[in-house]
Amino acid sequence: MPLLTRMLNAPLSIDVRRGAVAALGDLLADRRIVTEGRVAIAVGPGQGDQIAAQVRPSLSACDMFRVEGGTVDVAVELAAKLRAGSYEAVVGIGGGRTIDATKYAATLSGIPMVSVATNLSHDGICSPVASLVHDGGKGSFGVVMPLAMIIDLDYVHAAPPRLIRAGIGDVLSNLSAVDDWLLAAEQCGERVDRMALTVARIAAEALLHQPGSIESDRFLTVLAESLVLSGMSMAFAGDSRPASGGDHEIMHAIDQLYPDTANHGELAGIGAAFCYHLRATRLQADEAGAASTGAASADGAAERLHEILDCLGRHGLPRLPGDIGLSVEQFTEAVLHAPQTRPGRYTILEYLNLDKGETRKAVEEYVQAHGG
Repeated sequence: MPLLTRMLNAPLSIDVRRGAVAALGDLLADRRIVTEGRVAIAVGPGQGDQIAAQVRPSLSACDMFRVEGGTVDVAVELAAKLRAGSYEAVVGIGGGRTIDATKYAATLSGIPMVSVATNLSHDGICSPVASLVHDGGKGSFGVVMPLAMIIDLDYVHAAPPRLIRAGIGDVLSNLSAVDDWLLAAEQCGERVDRMALTVARIAAEALLHQPGSIESDRFLTVLAESLVLSGMSMAFAGDSRPASGGDHEIMHAIDQLYPDTANHGELAGIGAAFCYHLRATRLQADEAGAASTGAASADGAAERLHEILDCLGRHGLPRLPGDIGLSVEQFTEAVLHAPQTRPGRYTILEYLNLDKGETRKAVEEYVQAHGG
């Protein structure tokens, strides 16, 4: 008998609302995650202490550990403490760095992790990937996806607005990543997981024309759920392909060449917009190929570019190299370096394979066309 279904990894619980943190004790008490109640809490800077103080009385046996920074060393140190304490689960409370370090530590320790996010800066709140700093810079590490996640909108509203807006750019970059995946299927025969692709694209489409702003609970709920779906798409695919294409290659290149220029989501948004600029201006000769895969043709890419730029502008996100303090020359160097950040990943950047002069011209055209 043929296999008619497949098993997909998904969180046991996703709770996005005001006051959601109050339900953490009940979530851990229903015995799907822990049986004896021995839980560790990993707390990051910022609002983590406040949340930990709120939930600690509802947990019968828990120990709290502070997570100072999103580095491999910090995560490994936390993992050692988790193994020594024989904990059944760990709750990571904080922003992206804290969540990523806790995910990595939980994976090393072989225990489940519950994610309690205090901001919506990127899809790390749910994804099977941890972005951590090490001696060679910043790298992405495969981890086990959080078993459950809580996003309390009361705490999200209290987070720095820039960190919330960043999540918008990260979700929108799924559109570029999906088109890169389809391009790789056409040009290299890469296998595409259509379920993962669909989830990643729906997450971005839900946000692209969503009315309102980060001041709205309705908008924040859509943003949070889109980030969760983006993370789940990577779990379905077994890697970051549905949410990371040329857009993230550019992001990682800027991180390597010009550290601390901007945050993850801001760079992903600019990377996605520039990749669509390349598709719109340099894919005319390959529209038939694009049509056969479902990837954006030149005309479709131009429309998508304007949609992304409009959304970035509407929410006050950077759109141009100058918005993040980079010159045309610096951004050109980042684009040229981008393919080296993900060896073996085929995107619009690898397909076009522009030399330095052609790349600089493309960057200048992008700035001139959209800098007004």
